Amino acid sequence: MVATSKDSGEKKAVETPDDRLPIVDLRNFAFDEAGAESIAREVDRIFSETGFCYLSNTGVPDELMVEIFEASKAFHAQPQADKEALAINAYHRGYMAPKTSLIVTSSVANVTKPNNSESLLIMHEVPEDDPRFGQDLQGPNQWPAKLPEFRETVTRYIDALETLARRFTQIIARALGLDPHALDHHFNRPTTFLRLLHYPPQPDAADDEFGSAPHTDYGFITILLQDNVGGLEVRRRGGGWIRAVPVPGTFVINVGDILSRWTNGRWQSTPHRVQNKNVVDRYSAPYFFDPDMAETITCLPACVPAGEAPRFEPVLYGDYLMERIDKNYQYRKSVSGGA
Repeated sequence: MVATSKDSGEKKAVETPDDRLPIVDLRNFAFDEAGAESIAREVDRIFSETGFCYLSNTGVPDELMVEIFEASKAFHAQPQADKEALAINAYHRGYMAPKTSLIVTSSVANVTKPNNSESLLIMHEVPEDDPRFGQDLQGPNQWPAKLPEFRETVTRYIDALETLARRFTQIIARALGLDPHALDHHFNRPTTFLRLLHYPPQPDAADDEFGSAPHTDYGFITILLQDNVGGLEVRRRGGGWIRAVPVPGTFVINVGDILSRWTNGRWQSTPHRVQNKNVVDRYSAPYFFDPDMAETITCLPACVPAGEAPRFEPVLYGDYLMERIDKNYQYRKSVSGGA
């Protein structure tokens, strides 16, 4: 249940069996038609009620989960000058120092303090001969020169997560009453982000100090790998917060804003936050799987009740995404002319 602080009135996250996020067992995708439909119904219920769950038996090797954390720790253990040599570029790729992002677009909190976390952001690869090269978010990734095995490890991890995301997108289509491949064409050239995050210890953090302030994710789905430290909290529909306690061998997956919009609000993009009030460092690796920036997102007819108008106007995903990135990241002020 939920406890309330007498000092601030803020409902604190507490762990009880009834509040824990559900676990969806993907059975390594080794299921027949009936099994696929059963999982799809489970996903529809969870995404309608909570918007968050754990995924187990995803097909991603356990050793790769270990390796991506080892790579992240190696990157963040470098001297600050080496990390800042990869400072985030105009294509939203590279190193983000602590306290350089402020979530002004949060719909659930008046955020006044920047996030106390650092990260390396790696997006989909765009070669120079790609017609998109040079457009918004279409440019080169940056790789640490002093960590020769880093790129290969990260690339293998991204490939595995993209495979998982594409297969789960077919479950999403089923859950919405569509053909399993109905959404595939929106992801022919997906917009993807892997963020290797490091949260320093904040055992004495005030109630308004966060590693990641309360927010919803912008995009389609987020697939999060978290270490065993804990700190992620998910907002309950009735108020208060649920601890997303680390479960070994699983990912946490959640609905993003654009998926909520796509489903006409049938599925909710649930607010979440991170406070690392532990005395040790926390690491996480969220992977964001989104449509091609050139895709127009229109409420799915299957999600619009007969006789009613869609709740949301069609939106070009690229415009939607850039509006949020330009507002929330300090470096964008110079890139976007101070907007």
